[in-house]
Amino acid sequence: MQKRREKYLVDSVDLFSLRNRNETRVAECMREILDGMKDEFFSDKALQDIYAYALNQLPARYAQTGTIVLNDPVRASAIRKVVRAAFDLVLKNPKD
Repeated sequence: MQKRREKYLVDSVDLFSLRNRNETRVAECMREILDGMKDEFFSDKALQDIYAYALNQLPARYAQTGTIVLNDPVRASAIRKVVRAAFDLVLKNPKD
């Protein structure tokens, strides 16, 4: 873990905690959609593909720890739509 964090050091400033706010929003939406898809199985790789694809369709919303966000231009409905499309894409194009 320490080695990985070192990649985020710039002039002794630790940038590791700077995150795209949509990461947790996409993961939460994925959990909700998976709950409704009990008959489907998704491998670890498939879930990672869904996560990456969905994030790449959304604008990045980076913030550091402790940042106050007054509004979020990406609506929950837009995230659901993108995540749903990612699930559909992976279902239509399964990888071994």
